[in-house]
Amino acid sequence: MTVFSNDNGALVCRFQGEVLRIAAAGPDALRVQARPGAGPQAQAGAAVVDALLPHDGPAGVVEIAATRATITMGRLRAEITLKERYGADVRREPLIRFLRADTGAELLAEARSHFAGPKPRNFKALASGSWKLEQQFRAYDAEAFWGLGQPQHGAMNLKGVSTTLLQQNAHAVIPFVVSSRGYGFLWNNPAVGRAEFATNITRWTAEATGALDYWITAGDSPAEILRAYVTATGRAPDVPDWVTGFWQCKLRYRTQDELLEVARDYRRRGLPLSCIVIDFFHWTRQGEWKFDPADWPDVEAMMAELRAMGIEVMVSIWPTVSASSEHYKAMTEAGHLLTTERGVPVVIPFPDKDPFGAGFFTYYDAFNADARAFHWDVVRRNYLDRGVRHFWLDACEPEMRPAHPENVRTAAGNGAEVLCAYPLLHAEGYRKGLEAAGSGDSVLLVRSAWAGAQKHGVILWSGDVWSDWDWFRAQIPAGLHAGMSGLGWWTTDIGGFYDGHGGSADFRDLLVRWFEFGVFSPICRLHGFRVPEGVPAPGPGEPVSYGQDTFNIFTNTGGPNEVWSYGPQVEAALTGLLALRERLRPYLARAFAACARTGDPVMRPLFYQFPDDPALHGRGDAYMLGDDVLVAPVLEPGAQRRSIELPAGCDWVHAWTGLPCKGGQRVTVDAPWGAPPVFLRQSAHAALAPIFEQE
Repeated sequence: MTVFSNDNGALVCRFQGEVLRIAAAGPDALRVQARPGAGPQAQAGAAVVDALLPHDGPAGVVEIAATRATITMGRLRAEITLKERYGADVRREPLIRFLRADTGAELLAEARSHFAGPKPRNFKALASGSWKLEQQFRAYDAEAFWGLGQPQHGAMNLKGVSTTLLQQNAHAVIPFVVSSRGYGFLWNNPAVGRAEFATNITRWTAEATGALDYWITAGDSPAEILRAYVTATGRAPDVPDWVTGFWQCKLRYRTQDELLEVARDYRRRGLPLSCIVIDFFHWTRQGEWKFDPADWPDVEAMMAELRAMGIEVMVSIWPTVSASSEHYKAMTEAGHLLTTERGVPVVIPFPDKDPFGAGFFTYYDAFNADARAFHWDVVRRNYLDRGVRHFWLDACEPEMRPAHPENVRTAAGNGAEVLCAYPLLHAEGYRKGLEAAGSGDSVLLVRSAWAGAQKHGVILWSGDVWSDWDWFRAQIPAGLHAGMSGLGWWTTDIGGFYDGHGGSADFRDLLVRWFEFGVFSPICRLHGFRVPEGVPAPGPGEPVSYGQDTFNIFTNTGGPNEVWSYGPQVEAALTGLLALRERLRPYLARAFAACARTGDPVMRPLFYQFPDDPALHGRGDAYMLGDDVLVAPVLEPGAQRRSIELPAGCDWVHAWTGLPCKGGQRVTVDAPWGAPPVFLRQSAHAALAPIFEQE
């Protein structure tokens, strides 16, 4: 029986009813696909995963023997061996192992969690052509993992973490990880599932899929591996200059007059402002995607005035559609909406503006090319043609309550099979529409993303996080993991989104420290739902009490959220930080240019810059901003000093005092409001020192 074959430079193994194919997919990279049965490789959402990875380039070098075969592409080799097993569910099975082709060192190997089963590639039939899939690999004690999108668990090293592969608010799934063993791994499957990096097994799960599909690459450093992934899936474009400035936002500016008055006030005060953001409920109804003329009577005049002030505008657009929308009937009949497999055709209860109160909505189907075109055409007419060029794609997971993706039907298949890719296709529709309209440098802010989203010029933000110190601390690893997943454009709501109380001394301290972090983040954006003025601050350990129905407050407006809204002491700190951000912008522009050129994230983990130090693998309390600036945010309430062990790869200079610091030593520095611990590479100190000169 012929088990192995060479299919035009791809290694194919047919054994016990499974077809396994390993093919070259870029320099030092291989793509693995498998499926029970003798038919062609296929899965729901195949158009998404097939378009993600390169199809041209050199073929692999295939070598075949009776019970063993290999395929080599550059420094990566895959070996398939027919493994003899005793006491197992099957006597023989093909087992895959990945090696460095130049050294023979094992990078990753398939494994069983028990000798009797399940198999390393385990397909459990759900229906004809669909399986629940588990892919198991060997666990290595000292291995560290980074990436996987944007988590909120606060861990920098993913070893020991088990997490869902399900897009949710604040939990963005990009199924790519970089391993400290010298490989990068993309789970090229948009299905809902899990990723587990346990001490005894590494396991990837898809709840429903038509095929196994993953991509693996080898490299000598985390930077080399990430660059290979970004090269394969698409580089971010060059960022417009204004993006590195300060963004003002809150939930929510209700009217055109209110928004303009805030923008004018920034100019009257001489404060820098690059962008002001219009949040939700500016619309008539969900799914009509247009300004409410009662609140925004002259959008063109508003845009002209803001443009004259040098201020860009971004508008929030949700993909939700209400049954009250003027487009609902046409979209329903054309099959442009997500539906449910069972029950009423809605997936989220949420308030709407007209009629005001709780409603039940669905989403347009981003997997349907015609639906994407319909949605974009409405957006183009109602926003782009009126001067709005930048879009905030909120709720784009899509957010569902309850989160039952298996009860959702898309044009590409059941939701459990494909739903993780919804935000990728949603952003792609906007990017293609903007480019066709001659607005290719427009910016998209997204709450979720999938593999390859960076090529669409999206800024991922960390979602609706809480205004407390635990959530603040989690934002540093969240942003670093996003960067290690290819998304170098990243931001967070400065101050957190939920429950920020301007009358609370603890919140004001948190806000300043978060603002310091925002100044040294890729994007600096002040946002949040602030507790309305007049509501008493909670006592120690007490929950926030809004004094009235939170449903009405949330959909109406919160308290003020401008830099002057929190008293003179906070205002002085924030205005000083705004000036610092302005001085930092040329340095950030160079970091963004490097991101577009190489894939290096603007905000990156310490080990990315110093890969030879394993002690940095789990460090998520400090980070590098670009090549030369180390930032160690103040992460404890009331703290005025911070201690940090500096990486040993170079010597440092404390940015604020000019004090030389030896690498590899622990230092403690003062950290008053407005001067967070920042250290410069000694070699870059002279060039960067003027940024930190205090007036």
